[in-house]
Amino acid sequence: MKKIAIIGLGYVGLPLAVEFGKMREVIGFDINKTRVEKLNMGVDVTNECSADQLQAAKMLVYSSSIDDIKDAKIYIVTVPTPIDSVNRPDFSPLEAASRTVGRILKKGDIVIYESTVFPGATEEICVPILEKESGLQFNEGFSCGYSPERINPGDKVNTLTKIKKITSGSNPDAADEIDRLYSSIITAGTWKASSLKVAEAAKVIENSQRDLNIAFVNELSVIFDRLGIDTLEVLEAAGSKWNFLPFRPGMVGGHCIGVDPYYLTHKAEEVGYSPQVVLAGRRINDNMARYAAKSIVKRMLQNGIDVARSKVGVLGLTFKENCPDIRNSKVVDLIRELESWNVTVSISDPWANSDEVMHEYALKLVDTSQMQGLSAVIVAVGHDEFRKMEVSEFSELCAGKGAVFGDLKSIYEKQSLRDAGFDVFRL
Repeated sequence: MKKIAIIGLGYVGLPLAVEFGKMREVIGFDINKTRVEKLNMGVDVTNECSADQLQAAKMLVYSSSIDDIKDAKIYIVTVPTPIDSVNRPDFSPLEAASRTVGRILKKGDIVIYESTVFPGATEEICVPILEKESGLQFNEGFSCGYSPERINPGDKVNTLTKIKKITSGSNPDAADEIDRLYSSIITAGTWKASSLKVAEAAKVIENSQRDLNIAFVNELSVIFDRLGIDTLEVLEAAGSKWNFLPFRPGMVGGHCIGVDPYYLTHKAEEVGYSPQVVLAGRRINDNMARYAAKSIVKRMLQNGIDVARSKVGVLGLTFKENCPDIRNSKVVDLIRELESWNVTVSISDPWANSDEVMHEYALKLVDTSQMQGLSAVIVAVGHDEFRKMEVSEFSELCAGKGAVFGDLKSIYEKQSLRDAGFDVFRL
């Protein structure tokens, strides 16, 4: 029952700290002092853990002081691995976390990484930092592990303990100990990979596979729109076959699917291979928000609407439904495209934090009741609050007949919208 320090208390780190904190000593460490203060008050602003769940972790404490994690024997790093403005991996959070751990690393300690990276990154990027800062030698003074996170933000069904966990270690003893460690909390079981690289590769292709499948149906959506065919109707018809995969078109954002493939392609290019399929999928998905905005503007023009003087309401800003996470939200790309046409855009999202939205994107959130005289309504995120809205409620927001309704999540009955006078666009 070695003491554990979880480095990073976001969507990944906090649920992990809570589960371990039910049975052993755990220090949850985060450099964000406000985050630590909120957790010490029993509040998780990400909504991943309820107040009852936080309280159940009797052996978990939170801190932003490095002195409080010095006596841990196992360090689990769960910091973000984003991309920069030109889609290159940004390892600065991972490097900073490795330096922090390296300064307090002791002989016999284990450092486990959960952040998504390219195959080989733990040994190529993290280990040299740990060696330099600690003065210890890898696999002699300390060991490493890689166990990729599989958290699905906002999902209250497929939670941490119910998802099989991949584990790996830098040597056989470490691999066994790390597997036992996670087996103590993961009821779904574990899968012990043969090496760190295999575990790293497994994680990065999980999201790349989803990205490519979504890119395929996104491209179909563009084709079918030109053919005058409803994409959803086509997918439902094709779905009558038992082995048809039920992917739907949409904007691909967030901190995983829209980011992780770039880690894989970066490494592929480093070793002299120019990936074709993965990057093609990324190009399609990265363009879908702008494509949706342009398609809606085109319909507005066809309906005789003065676009430059129009108002458009966008419902939803987070990267997925029923989740407050706004990281890498592609709805922002949609809004920027509309603004490039001089459209006045009003945005509503009951899940997003208005201060965070203003800080990250310089966008103001309003309540739907403040939206009036709209020439178009775009439901960009399928929050439950929007799913419950009646067609008549959307009509009340609009200036009159001929308004465009962008049902980007295919939530509503198309004919009902048309009967209300809307020109309907769906991906």
